[in-house]
Amino acid sequence: MEDKEIIDLYWERDEDAIKQTSLKYGKLCAYIANNILSNQEDSEECVNDTYFAVWNAIPSKRPNRLSVFVSKIARNLALKKYEYLSAAKRNSSMTASLEELGDCVSGTDYVELEIAKKYIENAISQFLWQQSDEKRNVFIRRYWYFDSIEQICSRTGFSQSKVKSMLYDMRRKLREYLESEGIEV
Repeated sequence: MEDKEIIDLYWERDEDAIKQTSLKYGKLCAYIANNILSNQEDSEECVNDTYFAVWNAIPSKRPNRLSVFVSKIARNLALKKYEYLSAAKRNSSMTASLEELGDCVSGTDYVELEIAKKYIENAISQFLWQQSDEKRNVFIRRYWYFDSIEQICSRTGFSQSKVKSMLYDMRRKLREYLESEGIEV
């Protein structure tokens, strides 16, 4: 079923919308949640919560790309669940990914403001679209999907040293780009 048809089902409040979303994007949501949570049961709960959140969100919003809309909700819910569960324990792959990006985007107080966050999101998006498809995809796999270096190598066929080098170079360039945009890092 096409995304537009699924969105129409949500607008009609037809419960088949959830089934169709599950069929089309369930594996993507599970993949994202599991990369963050590293626990099958927590990931399944997060995916189910995603369908509920999409059900509640779509009547007021009509997303242009359902895959992006659904995966963003799944990712945000998984990150919230991770934060809740990780008082003492850590998912080493995700923690490493976030620590790597920490050098580019600091945790200063103004970043918490919604307008500043949107500005930073837009700047990062603009930066990524200036990169080659290859570099952009490696960066997104690491910092959006929280893929490990090994998973990225397996997916792309690149060596670990090439992936690490690409990520290091992209973080350095991102930092320079953000500073040039007046964003304090």
